[in-house]
Amino acid sequence: MLGRIDMTLLGSISFLAFLVLPVWGAVLEPQIPSVAFFAPSSGTFKLSPSVRIVVETKYAKLGSPSLLEYASTFRTDLEDTLSNAALAPIELSSAVPDSLSSIPTIYLSLDPSLEYKLYNGRSTDEGYDFQVSPNAYLIKGSAPLGVWWGTRTFLQQAAIQLGGGAETVSFPAGKGSDSPGWEVRGFMLDAGRHWFDTSFLGDLCIYASYFKINEMHLHASDNLWNPAFLYGDGNEGWKNLYAAFRFQPPAGSALDGLVPRRNESWTKQEFLDMQRTCANHGVAVIPEVDTPGHSLVINQWKPELMETGAPDHLNLSYPDTIPTIKSIWDEFLPWFSAPEVSIGADEYDAALANDYISFVNEMSSYISTNSGKSIRIWGTNEPSTTMSVSKDITIQHWDFPGDDIPVQLMANGYRVINSEQAFLYLDGKTSDGGQFPQELDQDLLWSGAPGGKGWAPNVFSPTDPTNNTSVDAPNLRGAIFALWNDWGNNATTALEVYYQLARSMAVFGEKTWAGSDVRPSGLTRVQFDAVYPVLNAAAPGQNLNRVVKPKHGNVVYEYPGTYRSLNTGIPSVGPPYTLSFKVKPDSRDSNAGTLFSGTDSKLHVANLTFEAAGQSYALGYVLPKDRYTSVEIHATREYTYALIDADKGSPRYWHTLMDIWGEYMALGNMSFAAPSWQFGADGFAGVIEDVRLTLEA
Repeated sequence: MLGRIDMTLLGSISFLAFLVLPVWGAVLEPQIPSVAFFAPSSGTFKLSPSVRIVVETKYAKLGSPSLLEYASTFRTDLEDTLSNAALAPIELSSAVPDSLSSIPTIYLSLDPSLEYKLYNGRSTDEGYDFQVSPNAYLIKGSAPLGVWWGTRTFLQQAAIQLGGGAETVSFPAGKGSDSPGWEVRGFMLDAGRHWFDTSFLGDLCIYASYFKINEMHLHASDNLWNPAFLYGDGNEGWKNLYAAFRFQPPAGSALDGLVPRRNESWTKQEFLDMQRTCANHGVAVIPEVDTPGHSLVINQWKPELMETGAPDHLNLSYPDTIPTIKSIWDEFLPWFSAPEVSIGADEYDAALANDYISFVNEMSSYISTNSGKSIRIWGTNEPSTTMSVSKDITIQHWDFPGDDIPVQLMANGYRVINSEQAFLYLDGKTSDGGQFPQELDQDLLWSGAPGGKGWAPNVFSPTDPTNNTSVDAPNLRGAIFALWNDWGNNATTALEVYYQLARSMAVFGEKTWAGSDVRPSGLTRVQFDAVYPVLNAAAPGQNLNRVVKPKHGNVVYEYPGTYRSLNTGIPSVGPPYTLSFKVKPDSRDSNAGTLFSGTDSKLHVANLTFEAAGQSYALGYVLPKDRYTSVEIHATREYTYALIDADKGSPRYWHTLMDIWGEYMALGNMSFAAPSWQFGADGFAGVIEDVRLTLEA
């Protein structure tokens, strides 16, 4: 769906001129990530509503997801890109369409003889070729996943033209080939400290896929960290500190006590549905159950497993500890379709290095034997002189040089994923001392490597080139950027997390697919900045921007007159917006009920309190019960505030209060989607008058 573009992302409207400067039909427009190679020829392939999508019969059911399943998703996405055009059903054919056919055809096929290489020389099944003639657009890969990425290229080229004002879409004739530089191109979301429902996670996969990101690493168990609660003789505060495990065991399971917040956990069916959505968009879900550190939720369930004096650490020498961890994996391994899982294994006591290494190696062997899956761990300092972590385990580097030195790991035969915090860490809403940015730092990603070069997965240090490696390093698998939620549920809404991820995913997609200064076709920062807003608005299959079509101008709806209850049919509206209304509460109970509700938020009468994902944020204003009060709510992606009785000199902001490591409290602004679905609910007996919702703050 081509939606409303947030003008704050554009800087100026001149991007449209930039996008259409080349004569269409000569070259491909810059897109995200960039295409490795394209040689134009004469003519164009014109996309029309009569276009048909054809899948070669003998390959249609190959793979999981199959080529036909990917084609079905592509068809839906293309309808979305073309503003809900109704395309013909997918056809199966054993013949490549004739280029002289009068019906424009997109043909999806496989060629097992095709071979694509990562930068390190390893084979990949994610590459694709495409050939464009006046009436046929052919996408071929060695496997269905490569064809899927080819459909993302097709959709972006169409979206860029439509976003530039084109009434018809034309693709330049020619031949192209494309494949990723690295195998692992992912993002990690801390879902252990912040609850997210699976529909949101599925939407993140769909959005990430548009930029050819192929993994979502779910950090699914953890706890808030507050030393005053966790440590010290006789300290019992750890028993009540927030900790969570997100996979919900079946009723009656011996693991019931592991999930203290069942309303903040995923049932098996919910998880499988989300995982299938991700897989159908080329994204593997990599689940993480973090042990033996970050294990407070396990120790709250079974205190006897805890390391003395460290309630968030497991005592690995206690007889029942490792069998308990194995029982957890026994229950949930069958849920997971990816060939790898993460056991976390970071920030454990370095004095217990041998116990740690023995545990990690034993879990690697156990998980491999019982599921055929390999494991990943976070890079962790384990200064043993007698033992070493198995080289079957991938090390996800994050802390240079405190926990590991990746060039040394790779030289010693370990496979490494780059999650270096200097480049690739985010924290929800804020970070201690401003250590991490709100979104991946564009300056760092485009020019923050040594010598002013751009970042790529082979770059670990911004200052020391000897601690970086070449793009073709054989043991470098790729990179994952991480968004942590150190301050818990109340710090952010899910959509605020998306706002932090959105541009980050796009630039990360370019840098992990193409790298920096590797291919002549790689994007410049100017090109990225120009095209990103168009693609963010056009990304199909989800509506994380909460875009709606205005009734007229920028007006979503307006309801003059008085109402006690009304359903508008509009579930939610993303910022920027202004919601204005007058309200007179029920004189008998002036705090009762909900004024407005939607799929992402509610606004309660009491203290004008916003609710999002079960968290409450009070404005602290009490509505008078004997008269009408005029309220204007103004929201951007950075804040939400109210003007009461048109008092522009005294805006009132909705805030959250965050506990930063138990050291100090930090105030943060909140951004809420408009609760646009329902007026009046939950016992509201007052009157709402003259409601108006517009797309401006």
